[in-house]
Amino acid sequence: MLYYIFRFLEQYDIPGSHLWSYISFRALLALILSLVISAWFGEWFIKWMKRKKVFETERDPAIDPFGVEKKGVPTMGGIIIIVSILVPVLLLGRLRNTYLILMIITTVWLGFLGFADDYIKIFRRHKEGLKGKYKIVGQVSIGFIVGLVLYLSPDVVMRENISESHQNQTEIVKHETEAHKSLTTTIPFTKHHNLSYSEMMSFVGKHKVAAGWIVFVLMTIIVVTAVSNGANLNDGMDGMCAGNSAIIGVALGVLAYVSSHIGYASYFDIMYIPHSEELVIFLAAFVGAMIGFLWYNAFPAQVFMGDTGSLTIGGIIGVCAVIIHKELLLPILCGIFFVESLSVIIQTQWFKLMKKKGQRVRVFRSTPIHDNFRRLDSQLDPTSRYILKGWPNRPFHESKITIRFWITTIILAALTIITLKIR
Repeated sequence: MLYYIFRFLEQYDIPGSHLWSYISFRALLALILSLVISAWFGEWFIKWMKRKKVFETERDPAIDPFGVEKKGVPTMGGIIIIVSILVPVLLLGRLRNTYLILMIITTVWLGFLGFADDYIKIFRRHKEGLKGKYKIVGQVSIGFIVGLVLYLSPDVVMRENISESHQNQTEIVKHETEAHKSLTTTIPFTKHHNLSYSEMMSFVGKHKVAAGWIVFVLMTIIVVTAVSNGANLNDGMDGMCAGNSAIIGVALGVLAYVSSHIGYASYFDIMYIPHSEELVIFLAAFVGAMIGFLWYNAFPAQVFMGDTGSLTIGGIIGVCAVIIHKELLLPILCGIFFVESLSVIIQTQWFKLMKKKGQRVRVFRSTPIHDNFRRLDSQLDPTSRYILKGWPNRPFHESKITIRFWITTIILAALTIITLKIR
């Protein structure tokens, strides 16, 4: 909204109006505004939720050996995050931008899905919340919509990176002169970092492009669902998910900026994606909202984000990565989310397998993996055998676990960006 107003005023030489054409200026404003909104609105929201007695459902005391008080803390704090993202984006973004529209739809869609889950838990007193199959349907649906829009929209184009060899055998990275639809994505540790979904499906002959788009849409669904669930599992300690997501948001912002700038795209030898710079505005608001939310969510938490926040956060990260064709970097960038999900899968599947053989064997003390680091041996099921019972040899306080997970995510974020120069 404000973007269009000041761009209109620019033709009348109003001092300062030209600043709104700079991505850096609008991104910093979005960051600051989201921080202010999350701080101000967060305080009001927490007081309002306490007056309405909308608290987190009681947690299993066996999970927290330190007896940290978790009762009486409001939940649904994801509403603070969503408001803190959407207001700056609506004020500062170019709302005609297809990519920005997709991000807004993703935020609202998954925010509503998470809100429904929290509402059922709190007001309907169903501990499990929204049935898992409905969550999956909601995540798959938004993934399908995003993939379909990226396939059908004429505004979604790119200029692929190519190289030219000269007589002195030097290689200069350039981009195609015309932007067009492309199924190319960035893959680390390979020359030119390019992987084409259509070339992957070359075995189907003349239908390889159509098959490539099918693979792309399926990949979008998988990425959005996986990252959304991974963020949801990571949300188990004060400040854990918000801090990790803020770090991931910064890395994605860097990747979005270099992908939208033809000079930097050439330097990093990646495809140039016109108009994707508006994602930088969105991600700046996203990072600001995460940091602002940490003001209240850091240990000891005054509010929990609930599924309203965690499902939305994961979806935002997944969709943004798909838009800038960096989805194959997510296993590195979102390594913490990946390990959290993997630990749950290993634990449940191994237990089921051994149970068929008449044995009760678990791999970890507890899952998701962050709970494994704070569980006491005295709190384990005495009827079960634990393969990694001695790891770690002592439990840690959740604040120490959280900060160490943040440090790990910082390292992974740095490695993700470094992969653009390793080939």
